Amino acid sequence: MADKHRINFEPVDIEMEVGEDEYILDAAFRQGIHLMHGCREGRCSACKSFVLDGDIQMENYSTFACNESEVDEGMVLLCRSTAYSDCTIELLNFDEDELLGGVPIQDVRTQVTGIESMTKDIVSLRLQPVEPAAYEFRPGQYADLKIPGTEEHRSFSMATTQSTPGHIEFLIKKYPGGKFAGLLDNAISVGDEISLTGPYGSFTLKEGHVLPIVLIGGGAGMAPVLSLLRHMSETGNTRPVHFYYGARTPADLFYVDEILRLGEGLTDFTFVACLSESMVPQPAGSIVVEEGNVTDVVSRREPDIGKTEVYLCGPPPMVDAALALLEATGTPSDQIFYDKFTSPAFE
Repeated sequence: MADKHRINFEPVDIEMEVGEDEYILDAAFRQGIHLMHGCREGRCSACKSFVLDGDIQMENYSTFACNESEVDEGMVLLCRSTAYSDCTIELLNFDEDELLGGVPIQDVRTQVTGIESMTKDIVSLRLQPVEPAAYEFRPGQYADLKIPGTEEHRSFSMATTQSTPGHIEFLIKKYPGGKFAGLLDNAISVGDEISLTGPYGSFTLKEGHVLPIVLIGGGAGMAPVLSLLRHMSETGNTRPVHFYYGARTPADLFYVDEILRLGEGLTDFTFVACLSESMVPQPAGSIVVEEGNVTDVVSRREPDIGKTEVYLCGPPPMVDAALALLEATGTPSDQIFYDKFTSPAFE
């Protein structure tokens, strides 16, 4: 049996136990402590923390997420760190409401109820929980789906909300060679069972905040953003909402009718489709179509973005460009929330 050690987190004064056979972040999940995290693959830096005391070792992480000078200073990524003594760790990013009040991690056996192509490379996968009969999560979070017949998993964001606990939707982008996404063409069928573990992620609407909201999405990043929109509509959110979705062509747009319907019940809602390769005449109704990359369009249309809360999710180039824009505009980091697809674990 692996040796056990105590971890004390500062400045929140929370203690927990961790074994030498598990990562610190996983031990926290196991004990109902929801530390800030993102990819859980050592690539996004969301769980970066500072070791004040103790023996901690990291493995299999990206130096882009935690570079050599940061490691020398005592920085670690909790998702790839193992403790070999009692330790004291300073959390650099944390949400006090989430720490001990997050949704517990669940193992759920589900059944496929629908597979539908939304665009040429994005598929809607719909699951029904079987055991337990409902899956609890917060809008914007993601889950691990086990690849049938293997011990591997891939991570995808939920597009639905808790208003349909017996119905879970994922929007999955198909990549060449994707181990999970590649099965959606003909290897997974309605009625098949898929194991799910979750929820994970901190891409959740911050309740009690009052700033206007800017949503920026691209590709399968539509899923958590759509979940947030559905949640805001269901709960009568009164904060102004502007949604920018980046796509190449009109054929890459989907769920437009539902987005516009949801927007009818929101305050000062605008949906802007940002097309990088081809344009169509401006359509009637509430949708706005503009030419250019999504971050270029946001830059033109949101001169006061530093006075908003920004939620963004999409492929790494889009997220990186958006973060650069937000830094240039002086948007405070505590007003920025994002998921970034960082590895093949998202295929």
